[in-house]
Parts: sequence; C-alpha cells; structure tokens
Amino acid sequence: MSGFKQPDLLERQKAAAEAKKAALEKFRAKTADPALAERLTTRAASAADRRAAKNVREIEKAQSKARDAERAQQVEREAALQAARAAAERADRELAVQAERKVARDARYAARKARSKR
Repeated sequence: MSGFKQPDLLERQKAAAEAKKAALEKFRAKTADPALAERLTTRAASAADRRAAKNVREIEKAQSKARDAERAQQVEREAALQAARAAAERADRELAVQAERKVARDARYAARKARSKR
C-alpha cells in the first residue's frame, strides 16, 4: 500500500524555490515589456490631466464663492443704505409734521390773542 508517497522536506523546499524563481521571472518579464511602460506612462499622464482638471474646478469654485460673497456684501450694503435713507426720510417727514403742528399751534395762539385784544 505504498501507492502515494508524500514529498519530503527537501522536495517541498525545492518546489517552493522553483515557484519563487518562476514568479520572479514572470515579474521581470512584465517590467521589461515596453507595452507596460507605455501603459504606465499613459496612466500617469491621464492622472495628471485629472488632477489639473480637479484643480481648475476647485479654482472656479473658489472664484464663484468669492463672487457670491461679494454680491452678498453688496446687497447688504445696499440694504443698509436704503434703510438709512428711509430713516432719514422718516425723520424729515416727522420734522415737517412737527413744524406744521407748530405753525398751526402758533396760528391758534395768535388768533386767541387777536380775539382777546379787540
């Protein structure tokens, strides 16, 4: 019954060393392949293009944010200016109304004085 013979330690080590050598040779063959170098160059170029496009998008986004902030500040300034104008107009109207009331009060006073002098 000795049909199956297990490999001993030396045979297993030899097989493992051969597998490592084969894997190393396969790797060396791939790195020496000019098509691989071309693919890596193409991949690096496309990655650089993607980074450049991303940087452009980020710059545009920052410029858009800056423009929006400037517009918001402009609207805020205009609103404050309009509020100041409205307050000034209200104050002018109030002064005009008070002046009219004073004129009317003075006229009534003058009329009372004129009636009492007769």
